[in-house]
Amino acid sequence: MTVEQQTKKRVMLTVAYDGTGYCGWQIQPNGISVQSVLDRYLSSFLGEEIRVQGASRTDAGVHAQGNVAIFDTVSRMPADRISFAMNARLPEDIRIMDSREVPLSFHPRFTNTIKTYEYRICNRTFPDPCRRLYTLFYHWPLDENKMQQAADALTGEHDFTSFCTDRPEIKNHTRTIYTLKVTRQGDEVIIRITGNGFLYNMVRIIVGTLLRIGGGLMEPDEMKKTLEAKNRALAGDTARPEGLTLVSIRYPDEPFADEGRF
Repeated sequence: MTVEQQTKKRVMLTVAYDGTGYCGWQIQPNGISVQSVLDRYLSSFLGEEIRVQGASRTDAGVHAQGNVAIFDTVSRMPADRISFAMNARLPEDIRIMDSREVPLSFHPRFTNTIKTYEYRICNRTFPDPCRRLYTLFYHWPLDENKMQQAADALTGEHDFTSFCTDRPEIKNHTRTIYTLKVTRQGDEVIIRITGNGFLYNMVRIIVGTLLRIGGGLMEPDEMKKTLEAKNRALAGDTARPEGLTLVSIRYPDEPFADEGRF
């Protein structure tokens, strides 16, 4: 075993970011990603080549309060101090909310998870320019009670083929939604969804379908029929990215991942 292998440690970051100015989490050839910014700043600070691996590859324009990433380092700096040092260097639209050492065997994408997303809709006659980057503007009246009635059909374990953008490499479309709540706070309709994982564009397609139902273009009982049909063409449009925020990712089976730190 080399000295580097003996001293290497794995650090987990909980990352918050405003996704407006980024092409998404994952490194892309056509724009700046959150991952590429973290790689660059961590490599410069720690004096070694760092490549972070994220738990959720959020799309362009999608925000996060609690995405999770890991990286390996031979630095002697205590893992819990890396967040303080990085937050003094990173652009103001990315912040490390927590950093800690985890076992070298831990990987955030291959561990049982509980993920929570929130989608916000600005439902009023005219758009609010102060909320344009963090909500979807929707002019027509929305019936949040009908939206909730429809949302109830999606809780539990189901095949969500109707609510994802197909990716040939993904063979299993079965996921479990633990809770799916639709609430109104003034002129904002908030859709909050928690599950064990989500397919590509799944949350945004669910939101697009709920918008149809809340706007009177579909009946609530059509949600169950759409789910059972396993046919993407029957669901709503993919809602725009700016209203979506990854709120948290938790690892219930990991002793180091106490809920209070997320």
